[in-house]
Amino acid sequence: MQLLLLFRCKIMKHTLLIFPVVLLLLIGCTQKQVKENLLAEEVLPIGFSSLSGNNTFNLSRLNKIDSAMNHYINLGLLPHAVTFVAQNGEVVHHKAFGWRNMKDSVPCEKDDLFRMASQTKAIAVVTLMTLWEEGLFQLDEPIKKYIPSFADAQVLTHYNPKTGKYKTRPAKRDITIRDLMTHTSGISYYGDHWAIKEEANVPPLVSKENYTLEEVVNRLGTLPLAHDPGEAFTYSMNIEVLGRLAEIISGKDIRTLIHERILDPLQMDNTDFYLTDSQNEKLVTLYSYPENGPLQESKHELFATYPISGAKSYYSTGAGLVGPIEDYARFCQMILNGGDFLGKRIIGRKTLEYMQVNQVGDLRGSIGFGLAWDVFMPKHAHKSIISDGSMRWGGMFGTDYVIDPSENLIILIYTNMEPNHTGIDFKALMHQVTYQALKN
Repeated sequence: MQLLLLFRCKIMKHTLLIFPVVLLLLIGCTQKQVKENLLAEEVLPIGFSSLSGNNTFNLSRLNKIDSAMNHYINLGLLPHAVTFVAQNGEVVHHKAFGWRNMKDSVPCEKDDLFRMASQTKAIAVVTLMTLWEEGLFQLDEPIKKYIPSFADAQVLTHYNPKTGKYKTRPAKRDITIRDLMTHTSGISYYGDHWAIKEEANVPPLVSKENYTLEEVVNRLGTLPLAHDPGEAFTYSMNIEVLGRLAEIISGKDIRTLIHERILDPLQMDNTDFYLTDSQNEKLVTLYSYPENGPLQESKHELFATYPISGAKSYYSTGAGLVGPIEDYARFCQMILNGGDFLGKRIIGRKTLEYMQVNQVGDLRGSIGFGLAWDVFMPKHAHKSIISDGSMRWGGMFGTDYVIDPSENLIILIYTNMEPNHTGIDFKALMHQVTYQALKN
C-alpha cells in the first residue's frame, strides 16, 4: 500500500512539473495562431500584393520610418502621419502614427482622410491628357481659343496696395496650354498677385463660397501676369485653368470627368473635392506650427473646414481634393506601371513618357518639371536622395509622393500641418528613411 501511494505521489509530482510547460506551449501556440489570424485578416490595399520576397529592401531597416515618425511626434513637432511604400507592386510599409485629433486623443488610422492640396494637380492634368490622347486639343494652342477672357494677356508693371489699383503692359505673346501645364504662363500666387486675386473674388486655393470653376477661371483670365509667358517658372493657378479647359472640351463638369477618367476606374472611392457627412469624422484635424511654436490646431478657418462646410460648389483642380493615402497610392502605381492598373488602361505609356520629360529647361535651376510634376535630373543629385528620372510633388498641408521608375518604387507620406515652422522637412525625411533601406 505504501509503495502504491509513493508511486502515485511521484506521478502527481511529475504531472505538476509538466503541466506548466504544456500550458505555456499551448498559450504560445494560441498566441502564434492569433497573430497569424490577425495577419491573415489584415486587408491589403486594393491592387497591391503582400510581401513575397520580390523587393530590394532590408525590411528591418525600414523600421527607421517608424522610429523617425514617433520621434518627432513625441517631441511635439508632428501631429500625425500615414506612410506608404510599395516596390514591384508589393506593399513593404504602410502605417499610421500620432493622432487624428490630439485634443480628443483619437489615434490616426491608415484610412484617415487628408487635405491633398496640390497633389490634386497631377490627377487633373492626367485627366486632361486623356482628352489630348483623343486629339481634342493640342498643347501649343493658345488658351484664348477656348477661354476668351485670356485673349488680352497683360503683365503687371505697378501695384498700389493702398488703393488696389495697378498698371500693366501687353504680354509679348499669348498663353498656351503647354505654358499652363508647366507653370510658365505668368499666372502667379505670390505677393501683389495674391492680393489682386482676392480683390477680384478669385480664390487662390480653395473656397467655401458659392463659386464655380467656370466663373473663377473667367475672372482669372482678366488679371495681370507676373511675367511674359514662357519666361519663368511661376507656380500658381495654372491647373485651375486646365480644369476649366477639360470642362469645355468634354462638356462635363470637372468633378464628373475626374471620377470617370481617374477615381472610379482606380477605385479611389474615398477621394473627392468634398466629404459626405459619413466621412467627416475620418478627416484629420489640421494643425499648425507657428514660428515660435508650439504645435496647435490651425486657426485658419477656411483651410481647416473647407472639405466639410460651405457651398461645396468650387472644384479647385489645383488644390481641392481630399482623400486617404491608399487611394493616391493607386494613382501613383498606375503612373509607375505606364498607365495601367487594376486591369484598366487609364492613359497611354508613351503619353506618360512624354509627361515625364523636363519641359522647362533651366528655368527651375537644378530640377526640371514635366507636364505635371517634378522631374529629377543628375544635376540635382547632390540635393536629394531620390533617383534620377523620378517624379515627385506634394501639397502645402504636408502630403507628398515619389514615383521612382528606376527602383520600381512609390513612396508617400501624408500629414496635415500648415504652416510648418519646425525646421523639419518631413517630406525629405520620409525620402531619406525609405531610400536608406534599399539593399541592392
